[in-house]
Amino acid sequence: MRLKLDENLGERGAALLRAAGHDVSTVFEQGLTSEPDPSLIAICRDEDRCLVTLDLDFANPLQFRPRDYRGIAVLRLPPRSSQEDLLNAVRTLAGGLERGDITGKLWVVQIGVLREYRPEDPD
Repeated sequence: MRLKLDENLGERGAALLRAAGHDVSTVFEQGLTSEPDPSLIAICRDEDRCLVTLDLDFANPLQFRPRDYRGIAVLRLPPRSSQEDLLNAVRTLAGGLERGDITGKLWVVQIGVLREYRPEDPD
């Protein structure tokens, strides 16, 4: 899977996903830090990449319709989370990508739990 990691995910998260066989680019590596959300998701669409982020704004399917993109994975961490919590959420995502296709979908990923947004009306 082709992934773009938002600026808040770090190099260790990228390394985990690369080790799982994914093509990973990062906002930081591309000099896109602080890019506005609509611009960032448009770049992901143009590059045919799934966005992986901690930014809860991307979990709003009314603002960012999952079917319009390669996929959106929003990581949800516990309060006062640690670097290990983040890495465990990334591992949960990697496991989900191994088992299923995120294309056109919104996944909300917590440590050990992956939920897929399912619209009531697909149109």
